[in-house]
Amino acid sequence: MSVVGGGLPGSTWDELLAASQLPRLDARALLEQACGQRREWLLAHGDEPATRAAADRFEQMVARRRAGEPLAYVLGHREFHGRRFTVNPSVLVPRPETEGLVDAALQRLPDGTQAVPVLELGTGSGVIAITLALSGPRMRVVATDISADALRVAQGNAHALGAPHIDWHQGSWFDALPAQTPRFSLIVSNPPYLADDDPHFADPALRHEPRGALACGPNGMEAIEHIVPAARAHLLPGGWLLLEHGALQGRSTRDVLEHSGFEAVHTLPDLQGLDRVTLGRQPG
Repeated sequence: MSVVGGGLPGSTWDELLAASQLPRLDARALLEQACGQRREWLLAHGDEPATRAAADRFEQMVARRRAGEPLAYVLGHREFHGRRFTVNPSVLVPRPETEGLVDAALQRLPDGTQAVPVLELGTGSGVIAITLALSGPRMRVVATDISADALRVAQGNAHALGAPHIDWHQGSWFDALPAQTPRFSLIVSNPPYLADDDPHFADPALRHEPRGALACGPNGMEAIEHIVPAARAHLLPGGWLLLEHGALQGRSTRDVLEHSGFEAVHTLPDLQGLDRVTLGRQPG
């Protein structure tokens, strides 16, 4: 039996939605994609017979979603900071919390008209680097990732969105940078911060995302503990390091920054009031 009965002759658009047994917002997003029509069209034509081709596409997408695949992967895109980014299982699904990391970085741009050199470590789909690059002509963005597949996704997003030139480098954290790379005014990163045995991995959706972009050792702090001390050699005096982390890692991340000699160390909450972004300033 089909998942939604979608291929049955005479099924209307509304009947397909109801038969999917998915939350209505998910089902409607999938149906819009399957038929190539906007929500307003489906509302006006919901009682009309669906085309067989669209119904079949919808049925395949519903099966993937019901198996736990993230909606963004099924659709092939996700909204971030008001723009649509292509995503696939090579990269994490962008989270709303990461928009707070971008906003915090933009609020700490140095005054003046000079170019602002920015580095993103572990760019994934490129949402942070591209959003920063598109924020104004002063931005000079460099982005790294250890995954060649992730960099291809990021570069495709930059091209599709018309982002100004971004320097992309493959490799592990700062090791990806060419020798003699100038220092940066801002370094931002959303590194992996889940422990290898974190109970969140019981969530079927997380099993579809790249584990190396999510988990980092027995306590989830290994990437942060590596990035923070190394960042000192890559920041200009007065430059900022900004890190996204888990809701229970604010204190630990502040400790790492303070121990490494950063000033003005503090943590910003996400929209739920949970610790989410910790930052510190390079002395000087």
